[in-house]
Amino acid sequence: MTTLSNRSIIITGAGSGIGRAIAQEAAAAGAHVIVSDLNQDTANETVELIQQASGQATAVAGDVSSQEVVDQLVAAATSAGPLLGLVNNAGVMDDFAGAAETTDATWELCMRVNVTAPFMLTRAVLPHLLEAGKGSIVNMGSEAGLRGGAAGAAYTSSKHALVGLTKSTAFQYARQNVRVNAIMPGGVETNIIETDYTKLNQAGLAVMGPLHQTATRMAQPSEISALAVFLLSDAASNVSGAIIPCDAGWSAG
Repeated sequence: MTTLSNRSIIITGAGSGIGRAIAQEAAAAGAHVIVSDLNQDTANETVELIQQASGQATAVAGDVSSQEVVDQLVAAATSAGPLLGLVNNAGVMDDFAGAAETTDATWELCMRVNVTAPFMLTRAVLPHLLEAGKGSIVNMGSEAGLRGGAAGAAYTSSKHALVGLTKSTAFQYARQNVRVNAIMPGGVETNIIETDYTKLNQAGLAVMGPLHQTATRMAQPSEISALAVFLLSDAASNVSGAIIPCDAGWSAG
């Protein structure tokens, strides 16, 4: 059985969807989970679900691209136990526009949430992992980070950048026993398109429709969380720098 006992783990975007599923599974495996979400109410809901299942969790709400919130997350995690894990799951979509139609605001938003925030959290967590002599960071990418054409220019570029951060960090800290991996989901049944950040229009959905015709099926959040918890655990001790599709074979086509 995969165990995460005697450690605290920060999971961003854990108020719903994939993040909530990871938080619940990590807590069930023994971790004290720091539930990070932009929305205080949804973060609290995740904590309540975990506690109802006899797990341990603490909610910290706020924008993870803010240094103040990053500091709060690390402080909460170190107070709860040895900080040995981070899941950079929080993310935003774009409006599926190509480069010529992408606005500065859309570009900045995707880069800030999908790249800068994971970098800031990684930078803040690494000293604790290095001091402990082990730890795991899991970045939530996308099949859009494996190729072009599956999303807009801003989102696709941000997920490619996250792959670069994953590989660089994995290589540079491998000798210190810190592991960094990325999961690349395809379609997952979550509410990402319903967030305040995301304003999908009919034109964008019309563009996406044909591109998804080759997709195999939509995944459930639990199918992604199972892989994430494995990567967080010592059972994955020899897995680092891996960019792992989790899309039922979609990206293999």
